[in-house]
Amino acid sequence: MTETLHLTWTWVGMVSLVIFIIGYYFIATEEKFEINKAIPSLTTGTLMFMVIGIYFAINGLDPELLHAEMKVLILEIAEIFFFLFVAMTFIETMIERNIFDVLKYKLISKGYTFKQLFWLTGLLAFFISPVADNLTTALILSTVLFTIDKTTKEFLVPSAINIVVAANAGGAWSPFGDITTLMAWTAGKGAFADFLYLFPASIIGYLITALLLSRVVPNGRPPFSDQTNKIEKLKDGAKVIIYLGVATIAIAVLGHQFFHFPAMWGMMSGLALLKVYSYTLKHNSGESFDVFVNMKHIENDTLLFFFGILSAVGALHFLGFLEYITVIYDKIGPTLGNIGVGFISAIIDNVPVMSAILKANPSMGIDQWLLVTLTAGIGGSLISFGSAAGVGVMGRLKGIYTFQAHMQYSWTILIGYIVSLIVWYVQFEVMGLY
Repeated sequence: MTETLHLTWTWVGMVSLVIFIIGYYFIATEEKFEINKAIPSLTTGTLMFMVIGIYFAINGLDPELLHAEMKVLILEIAEIFFFLFVAMTFIETMIERNIFDVLKYKLISKGYTFKQLFWLTGLLAFFISPVADNLTTALILSTVLFTIDKTTKEFLVPSAINIVVAANAGGAWSPFGDITTLMAWTAGKGAFADFLYLFPASIIGYLITALLLSRVVPNGRPPFSDQTNKIEKLKDGAKVIIYLGVATIAIAVLGHQFFHFPAMWGMMSGLALLKVYSYTLKHNSGESFDVFVNMKHIENDTLLFFFGILSAVGALHFLGFLEYITVIYDKIGPTLGNIGVGFISAIIDNVPVMSAILKANPSMGIDQWLLVTLTAGIGGSLISFGSAAGVGVMGRLKGIYTFQAHMQYSWTILIGYIVSLIVWYVQFEVMGLY
């Protein structure tokens, strides 16, 4: 347990807050300035602690206080960093073994109508994201959309929104599906099974939004291209890798639940199994895959972004800024506070918001911790850049899925968000089913 200082109104507090605001501005406007968000994130997180270190040195304060905070922070970041590192490695290996190409081929070669494709991609996003994470799921399925049809905005825009909402909703009820849910799980705010209780609120809210969006999807079928003649097949070992991925999740969950290991320990064990299988496949069939080559393709900028933003929030916590969150929760109550988190997550990325709440650690029961996990996860869908999934799809469908296009249908997402809250309230507060 580290000590929180009260330095918010000192020069180090003001300077650190200004650094955070400027850094976050460049993170939020990465497309405008064409700057990778990992750059301002890393700069912000590391610079804030450098400024704090200077303040300690000038005032002759005990550096052990700062060292203790940084050690705890490094441990927290390492758990998330290595967890995501392994998950991304598995995804890249699945991509290399043609698993997602086969999925894409099956979708574009069946002759589905626009409406059928809308529902198929949405439901796939909802059920893949709990395992593959919402960003990866959204990127893969938005690529599928663009492969199917590159011009029909009446289909692409609602379908892109559908994928973003589905990926975020699907990720909210699984610690593997969204970084905010993972953070809550690794912070001990609930057991793995506890988050599964969010499934009804997640899927019902998503289905309401999808039903409303489907009304504007055109009838007819997309003009399939010649690439549908190219039959995609799984490479050797693809199915085994899927099984290994499921086994890795099981090891991580069971190790965390029964032995109280960090979840990343089970993930690293799964990475070892993946490497062993690569070795045995090469010696048995002559064809293999190189795990280390696949690692080159993982989104290192995303990992570094998390390092920077979690460091920055850690600095704000150390300086005492996050105590104001506790005061707000005490004033308006946890339910209203957690509902508000969803709207804040739409404007500010849900990762720093969830990190700040976990650091502030307001006194709440498991029902409220699950509520804030739900709202932080699905609230980011309200605005196109409010979640990693939304930002990723905007990059894949440039000029088609834009902020303005998203906001045209944001009312459907708001209705789904409200429905999710109602389902949570009835299930948790009225019926006590958790």
